[in-house]
Amino acid sequence: MEAASLRIGTVDIAPALVLAPMSGVTDMAFRRLVRECSGDAVGLVVSEFISIEGLTRNDLKTHRMLRYDASERPIAIQIFGSDLDRMAEAAALVQATGVDIVDINCGCPAPKVVRKGGGAELLRRVSHLERLLRQVRRELSVPLTLKIRAGWDDDSINCVEVAQMAEAAGVELVAVHGRTRMQLYHGASDWDLIGEVKRAVDIPVLGSGDVVSVATARERLRRSGVDGLLIGRGAMTNPWLFRQIVADRVGEAVAPPTVAQRLGALRRYRELLDEVYPTKATAARLRGMTCRTVKGFPGSAHLREAVTHTRTADELLDVLDQFERHPHVTSRLAGAVA
Repeated sequence: MEAASLRIGTVDIAPALVLAPMSGVTDMAFRRLVRECSGDAVGLVVSEFISIEGLTRNDLKTHRMLRYDASERPIAIQIFGSDLDRMAEAAALVQATGVDIVDINCGCPAPKVVRKGGGAELLRRVSHLERLLRQVRRELSVPLTLKIRAGWDDDSINCVEVAQMAEAAGVELVAVHGRTRMQLYHGASDWDLIGEVKRAVDIPVLGSGDVVSVATARERLRRSGVDGLLIGRGAMTNPWLFRQIVADRVGEAVAPPTVAQRLGALRRYRELLDEVYPTKATAARLRGMTCRTVKGFPGSAHLREAVTHTRTADELLDVLDQFERHPHVTSRLAGAVA
């Protein structure tokens, strides 16, 4: 398996395994958890996307999303929007935080984003996107990267064209998700198409979509020949995945995390969340992560049901403590916290 390392401008990414930006997921707490679980097997982490409107209008909540810990480096912060001047201004604000890389979202399929001209909508406005990239590039001294999709729909696949344009505009890496906007997250990511993008440009290309295990990482790299992998949903259920992929690449045995390790990671995640959010938000995010992490546990259906009934992080951790002590009585847990 390749993808040992890559270079984005002046930033070394080693190994070439990148935590993908995911809205509502890759905040500082989650990024730090993945760094702690997979260690130096994570080459780069990327923030959840941040609105240029909020940044340039000095919205406090939006500016809080710029926070990161030194342990996360190298780190990219991703921004989204469509206004040329505001995008350039927002990129300068991001750079001022000392971040390593500025990334632009040109792939989000969410209706609330594309209706305002951002995300995947930019794939239908290639000339506008080119002007946007060139204007942002002039504002930055750090590397500029771009996340795109295959195209808007099956009749307008243009990722090769967009990647070539982006390279000419000064973008130093393109990440390609092999689904169209209209596919959302249905169907399969087209890794043959991602490979076409790789062969069409000289800058590094990351592939994205359906990398959820060591086996899928190996197959996607072989199939596409990309420089590295962007890993999203796989990390949501298994933050050790990066470490496992690196171990596989060097021929080491890959052991799945134990139940005790997964529960320990959830307790650590609560601590990291407490550093970022008020209590109510901590509980909600911890519930989501727990439901993803415990999939596959014996009795996990009952455990997940119990977790969804918890109101606070303390209640949720009590449920996990009960499960760890008595894993065979999970059917009683839901009623205990309802």
